[in-house]
Amino acid sequence: MMKTLFTFLIILAVAAILGIVAYQDNGYVLIGRGHTTIEMSLALFIVLQISLYLLIAVILRSIKQTWHLPDTIKQHHHRSKIAKAHKTSKQGLIALAQGQWKKAEKTLIKNIDNTETPLLNYLSAARAAQKLNEPERRDHYLLMAHKSMPDADFAVELTQAELQLAHGQLEQSLATLVHLRSISPKHTHVLNLLAQLYEKLNSWDELKDLLPDLKKYKVVSQAELYRLQKIVFQKLLEKAAKVVKINNNPEHFISTWESLPKELKNDTDLILDYCHQLIQLKQDDIAEPILRTAIKHQWQPAFIYLYGLVKATQAQQQLDFAESLTKQHGQNPVLLLTLGRLCLTQELWGKAQAYFEASLGITPMPETYKELGELMEKLNEPEKASEYFKQGLLLTESHFSYQNLPV
Repeated sequence: MMKTLFTFLIILAVAAILGIVAYQDNGYVLIGRGHTTIEMSLALFIVLQISLYLLIAVILRSIKQTWHLPDTIKQHHHRSKIAKAHKTSKQGLIALAQGQWKKAEKTLIKNIDNTETPLLNYLSAARAAQKLNEPERRDHYLLMAHKSMPDADFAVELTQAELQLAHGQLEQSLATLVHLRSISPKHTHVLNLLAQLYEKLNSWDELKDLLPDLKKYKVVSQAELYRLQKIVFQKLLEKAAKVVKINNNPEHFISTWESLPKELKNDTDLILDYCHQLIQLKQDDIAEPILRTAIKHQWQPAFIYLYGLVKATQAQQQLDFAESLTKQHGQNPVLLLTLGRLCLTQELWGKAQAYFEASLGITPMPETYKELGELMEKLNEPEKASEYFKQGLLLTESHFSYQNLPV
């Protein structure tokens, strides 16, 4: 617009100058050839020259446009196809975001040859096919994505691993992710997918080895990192305990506990799991100080309950510590049950009976009735024993849980 206006102003200025010159001195031009002469005013000659120039320019421009007309039409058609493909891709991505998987897949590949982003379209179509439970079409789109942009191998393989994981193709996903990690060891999404995969595969040793990188590169939140650490060491402790039962050597089990991060050694669930296994493995002298320290730091009925099952070498010291807790928790039924059990270990029958009965007086529990029944059998009182067993059966729950212990 500005260019046209500028040209018009120049023409207007030239016309004005010519008009002024012509008015002051019209002048003339004489053209002769042989016996023929042409005479005209200078102003008319200039006007004719300009007109001739403009006519020639228009003719040449028309010839040029006519010559390039096929290319112009071709370019216009190409631009039209690209615009249409762009619109179609946009519709496909919207359908994908809205969960319309069938429509998304169909739309994304409709004009894919003319789209400027074939890689994105193929990857998105693969996700749609995954949702439609069509792994063969998904893999076809991933292959086409690779062919459309060979330099984007990493992105294609990462999408493939993610979709394989979501589809339950765990072994295939593992192979892909291990390869990707060898290429980019610090890639957070690869590490995150590996963590998910190892958990699904119950590959606890591999997940343990991955934990330092998850922490170093801040792949997951602190809460998720703690959860992963906790479940890893829970499973490794279970595995180590099974080995001990085979070879009767608790060293590996104990060293597994020692390898726990400091914060996990204070975790209630892990302490309970570890000490429970120690008691089953007849490692009571190792379990006793751990539980005693845990009880000192945090009052938990589950700790107290488990402490009563420990048969430590220093039984009297164990009983003395438990009795010291009655100053603050003398009315706790779990503590009274534990005291009764520790008295049984010391063969203090009367004292044990008193603690059991005191516990029942506060909160009746099936195990307390069971302990009293067995004690009555030792004291040759079968009728009382039978009555206690009967009362305990009426309260027996199908599943014991530390969470069900009275506070």
